[in-house]
Amino acid sequence: MKNFSTVGARLTIACLISSAVASGAQAMQCDFRPNAPDQHVVVKGDTLWDISGRFLEKPWCWPQVWGMNKEEIKNPHWIYPGQIVYFDRAAGRLRLGTPIGANGAGGAGDPSDLRIQPQLRMEGLGKDAVKSIPNGVIEPFLSQPLIIENDELKNAPRIVAAQEGHMFLGKDEKAYVRGDLKDGTSFQVFRPGKPLQDPITKAVIGQEAFYLGTLKLVQPAAAGTDVHTFVVATAKEEMGKGDLLMQMPPTPMNHFVPHPPERKVDANVVAIYGGVTHAGQNQVVSVNRGKVDGLDVGSVLQLYHRGKVVTDPGASKGWHNMGDPKVKLPDEQVGSLFIFRVFKHISYGLIMQVTEPVEVGDVATSPE
Repeated sequence: MKNFSTVGARLTIACLISSAVASGAQAMQCDFRPNAPDQHVVVKGDTLWDISGRFLEKPWCWPQVWGMNKEEIKNPHWIYPGQIVYFDRAAGRLRLGTPIGANGAGGAGDPSDLRIQPQLRMEGLGKDAVKSIPNGVIEPFLSQPLIIENDELKNAPRIVAAQEGHMFLGKDEKAYVRGDLKDGTSFQVFRPGKPLQDPITKAVIGQEAFYLGTLKLVQPAAAGTDVHTFVVATAKEEMGKGDLLMQMPPTPMNHFVPHPPERKVDANVVAIYGGVTHAGQNQVVSVNRGKVDGLDVGSVLQLYHRGKVVTDPGASKGWHNMGDPKVKLPDEQVGSLFIFRVFKHISYGLIMQVTEPVEVGDVATSPE
């Protein structure tokens, strides 16, 4: 295999995100790591973020160096264990393929000798594909409504009574529900928690929700009444009168490509899951921006501690003609945030590559 030296050299690609990816987006510099390997054999347990990080200083630059457009970001050609990611240094791109002559024929492993393989499979589609980030951490957030936006609460069906003689409901017990089911038959049950405030405007933008379990429709309301009969399919916690219902969400998408938002996003951390005040690597936070602000699944934001306002004693004495003695220090970058679930105005993100604990109110912006 050819030996491509990286000593004393650093490949820098000034990549313009295609208009198909982000209309009006600014240029973004994508640096390959000085010690980036010539290739990486994908193994079980790899994540797309990990693989990207082997080659790139910024893992979210993957779409640019892979040459992906917006549609390919949403529906990527999945990567499977056993395949090889090559660093094509001449083109400044990453490529996926298998070497010709892998059994000993000449040229095996040379990035110029690639046979690009179709990545779609007819059977077990995506089952063994490499995930973007570790799914174990985020699985509850993919399927359970732990944040409820205000407009979702207005007409939510609710439990009005439990099975006779029961104060609370457990698995296989009957629940009586009132409200418009919108033709749904499977629902999640939740109990509203504390309101979530935008850390800047202080406006309430949603509510935390305690996930209780699921209900299955047994008998729709008869003519002249609006009370439906359900049975408890699963019970994480006891549920009862007054608890609210939401239709089961669609099967979550597990394969998504890390990429910058389609337009400039300025957000703040609203809450840290678990009620703690600080969050670290692989912890989940929510931010006060969502679909309407240009975020989608796979968007990556940079996290910053907001710069403090300090007093300049020299300015207060008129030194250097500096004016206002109050001055704001620069925001300090502390990590990255991978957005994995998006609502209208709020999104969940997984903290990546953090250097200091993240706090409520921290800044989350499009990567530079």
